[in-house]
Amino acid sequence: MKKPELIDTASLSLMLTELRLPTIKCIFEEFGTRADKEGWPAARYLAALAEHELAERERRRITRHLNDARLLPGKTLDGFDFKAVPMISKAQVMALADGSEWLERGSNVLMFGPPGGGKSHLASALGLALVEKGWRVLYARTTDLVQKLQTARRDLMLESALAKLDKYHLLILDDIAYVAKDRSETSVLFELIGARYERRSILVTANQSFGQWDSVFPDPAMTVAAVDRLVHHSVILEMNVESYRRRSAEKKKRPGPGRPPPGATGKDTAE
Repeated sequence: MKKPELIDTASLSLMLTELRLPTIKCIFEEFGTRADKEGWPAARYLAALAEHELAERERRRITRHLNDARLLPGKTLDGFDFKAVPMISKAQVMALADGSEWLERGSNVLMFGPPGGGKSHLASALGLALVEKGWRVLYARTTDLVQKLQTARRDLMLESALAKLDKYHLLILDDIAYVAKDRSETSVLFELIGARYERRSILVTANQSFGQWDSVFPDPAMTVAAVDRLVHHSVILEMNVESYRRRSAEKKKRPGPGRPPPGATGKDTAE
């Protein structure tokens, strides 16, 4: 009986490195031993190696995109208190988290509500869910992004900066109402909205309703045009609830079970 030909594993490792197959390089010997022991056909062995290589590539890609997204740490949909925001439909948010239809159409999501109502948490959590499904997302405080775009305009690189943002299927603009009422700032914001219109999606969080957006855009015509582009093909989520941060702070101040309120002596002072 002819002996099986020995494989030069060192040479094979070099070839796998050259082919940029690091996962297969790490597992081919272990899987080869298992395949020999269990009598796998060659196609099954090759398929197992390929499946692990693809799975690891996907894991690394998601990790890379999560780092690139700059989302708020620890904000997930599981950690969002939907009961505290009863006007928000959890089913609707979970449908948005799938992302396939509205992101493909370049539609928008607009979140309105007072400070501390959970807008930033929900926006970042939605972004996380979308990244995990393979979409590219960038989270940014609107003022920070506007300042970067202003710098790009000054350096005659605004068109290039807007083009780089195109790689993101969703751009999350947090706290849009905090942009200074300055024509140079609002004009680059307007150009960003216009550049993504019906092509790439935007998620906006704002403390003010559209009727108060004249504090963002100094030109009434610009305000109308910006609102029109954002509202067209959009989902609007109204989150008009008491500040979550205020509720949490007040809850911490309340005495726990069996504890006297602050200032109480615990004694009956009546004579």
